[in-house]
Amino acid sequence: MSDSKTWRNWRLSIDDENLAWLSIDVPDTGTNTLSRDVIEELEEVVQQLQAAPPAGLILSSGKAGSFVAGADINEFPKLSDRSEAVGLIKRGHAVFNALSELPYPTIACLDGTTLGGGLELALACDYRMMAESYQRCLGLPEVQLGIHPGLGGTVRAVQLLGVRKAMDLMLTGRSLSPVEALKAGLVDALIPPANWRDAAVAIVRDRPPKNGAGILDQILNLGLLRGLMAGVLRKQVAAKARPDHYPAPYAIIDLWRRCGANPKTGFDAEAESFADLLQTETSRNLVRVFFLQDGLKREPEAVAPDAAKVHVIGAGVMGGDIAAWCVLQGLSVTLQDRELQYIEHALERAAVLFEKRLRDPEKVSDAKARMVADVDGNGVADADVVIEAIFENLEAKQQLFTDLEATARPEALLVSNTSSIPLEQIATALQEPSRLAGLHFFNPVAKMPLIEIIYTDATATMPAAISFARQIGKLPLRCKSSPGFLVNRVLGPYLDEAMRMVEEGIPPEAIDRAAVGFGMPMGPVELADTVGLDIALHVAEGLAEITGRAVPDKLHKMIEDGQLGRKSGRGFYNYRDGRPEKAKNSYGGDTELITDRLVMALINEAQRCLDEGLVASVDAVDAGVIFGTGFAPFRGGPLHYARSLGAATVIAKLDTLSQRFGGRFTPAEGWRKIDE
Repeated sequence: MSDSKTWRNWRLSIDDENLAWLSIDVPDTGTNTLSRDVIEELEEVVQQLQAAPPAGLILSSGKAGSFVAGADINEFPKLSDRSEAVGLIKRGHAVFNALSELPYPTIACLDGTTLGGGLELALACDYRMMAESYQRCLGLPEVQLGIHPGLGGTVRAVQLLGVRKAMDLMLTGRSLSPVEALKAGLVDALIPPANWRDAAVAIVRDRPPKNGAGILDQILNLGLLRGLMAGVLRKQVAAKARPDHYPAPYAIIDLWRRCGANPKTGFDAEAESFADLLQTETSRNLVRVFFLQDGLKREPEAVAPDAAKVHVIGAGVMGGDIAAWCVLQGLSVTLQDRELQYIEHALERAAVLFEKRLRDPEKVSDAKARMVADVDGNGVADADVVIEAIFENLEAKQQLFTDLEATARPEALLVSNTSSIPLEQIATALQEPSRLAGLHFFNPVAKMPLIEIIYTDATATMPAAISFARQIGKLPLRCKSSPGFLVNRVLGPYLDEAMRMVEEGIPPEAIDRAAVGFGMPMGPVELADTVGLDIALHVAEGLAEITGRAVPDKLHKMIEDGQLGRKSGRGFYNYRDGRPEKAKNSYGGDTELITDRLVMALINEAQRCLDEGLVASVDAVDAGVIFGTGFAPFRGGPLHYARSLGAATVIAKLDTLSQRFGGRFTPAEGWRKIDE
């Protein structure tokens, strides 16, 4: 290299062939993000590249396996002034526009994570190339924070990919793998990691044609057709998200409808729209959810060796899916059940998951080879982690752990996936009760990110349990042992109230519509059917004493009649091809009262859990309920939502409900201490 210059976050070198090599490497962090300082320095870099033009610019990351993970979200809460936000975004536009207008080839060499602002940076270059992989790591996920791309992405993505592909990327927030990105036209070439420098030089030399939207998408971008296409897109979004709950996807569509990805108007419109969205309650709450998730990922007490071998006992849906998930994370797993036929069903489900997630035939084959049927339980002896996932019966679990303690290595982590039985009751079967921890997974395992880490005063293996949860890509939430733990404890009164309303004659459809209208991903009646009414009964019986809610008679009767929910084809709904048959909306009663009964039951129990110290903080309660149940993320969590209403309002609502429906709505003690 003949010349180089270093900033705090950037390094620029000019080689003997007058090629500029620019690397981003934000210090003191494992991931590059685009903060205000990073963009201000990039402005200086681009000015130098304008003043002394090289033959080409090659942009890369100084961090292996990661390009840029997006904007620095820590700065979002500070942008409370709209005009300041607009100014900052427009300055970023100016820098990226200057980069895109450099009069020589510019190539972004991407390796791994390229999200949000990182992808927008790459879009400002003429070409993008990437190491071949099936890992989904490229995307514009801003909609998940209640905003949309703000560094030119709403314009450049449509120009490059066309409206259909670009809108799919922005409206869903989903990520693509490099293989998928090549097919979509998002990247120009896939190259072996060892040869990326030579490949970049070849692009500068050959200057191949640039990717761009096809003829059909160019036609769809015309004024009249934009209006029609925007209507179609709005209907698609409306099927999944209401505009008053999630305004960002509608803003993305509106930007395109008005500006047609025209740089002359699109960039300024993007800045104004981005700043508007940043001020919304939805965005603030979704940013809060991001930080809640980040806090769980950074759970501090997690210093323990990584596991290599896992033994799972119980090949039912939960146990089999836990085993498959562990294999997906690179571990070797032995799966035990009383007969081979049960394990074979789990292996079949696992194969479907592997093919869906891994896609590469060689990796799928390797995953299948690392999940082994083990009827006799021989894998216990050399496992690093032994997970019990049998049916919810105290005596059966106690006997199993007595046997496991005698067979497992002394240093092996012994955990139960119990969903409701207090851990200290199971631990009495062990000579060393301190060895036992709880790892409560949620169904479906491959989709639900949370694990409750259950502990007692005697538990000595919390660091190992937390470390294992993080190793397999889950969010660990510490939770004190208590009936139902946190998530099921909070969910119990919510489901119970729904069943009581059905007993009162309120149509299940009306109850579910009210919950979905509040923002829940699924109504409580359909949720109970999906979980299984037999399981719901078991949980309700375990929680009855602590929540003060006796199990509704209707639930007992339905189970006696074989109505177990979706799995039996009949529950509160009848099911055809796995889908509930719901009557059309004909309920003329008080929908707001339905919502209050459901939501107040849930948030009141959440406050009780906090009062009892089941978890450490408001944030912990909110994180657990959001990531364990799907509680409306745009509301920021049940306790955050309650505090936004105000403790006095919550108490008043609960008092009103208590007077009408009884003591189950008596306000938790903690509400009266909030404003003290």
